[in-house]
Amino acid sequence: MSREPDPELLAILVCPVTRQTLRYDAGRQELVSEAAGLAYPIRDGVPVMLVEEARRLDETR
Repeated sequence: MSREPDPELLAILVCPVTRQTLRYDAGRQELVSEAAGLAYPIRDGVPVMLVEEARRLDETR
């Protein structure tokens, strides 16, 4: 069972590439940057904001 991220934290996080806001995808446990085309994973309630860990939106999981 995964922990939900803190809503206050989600409100202030931005994409490290574009500095734009992120969309929270609860089903996939990711923070999505439409502008960068990346989805950052959330592991045990902690967003992993590393480009190396992000999934490209044009890839399937």
